Amino acid sequence: MPEIPLSDSHRSPHEIVPLLIGSTVEAIERELVLQTLASCHGNRTHAARLLGLSVRTMRNKIRQYGTDGTDIPAHN
Repeated sequence: MPEIPLSDSHRSPHEIVPLLIGSTVEAIERELVLQTLASCHGNRTHAARLLGLSVRTMRNKIRQYGTDGTDIPAHN
């Protein structure tokens, strides 16, 4: 899935959605969680709030991503 740079967050949904076509919902969710976490400097609580997730759900997703070998943004 192509990464949508955080600097492009000003794009409208009409510009972003075509970049996502062909990606799985799981891949899109993973990218959204990881980019949100990175933009929150690794603060899991803040990232969870921005995404409307519980901290427990965020922790579980991060644990799964780490198990899959994904680099997780560290808390600064």
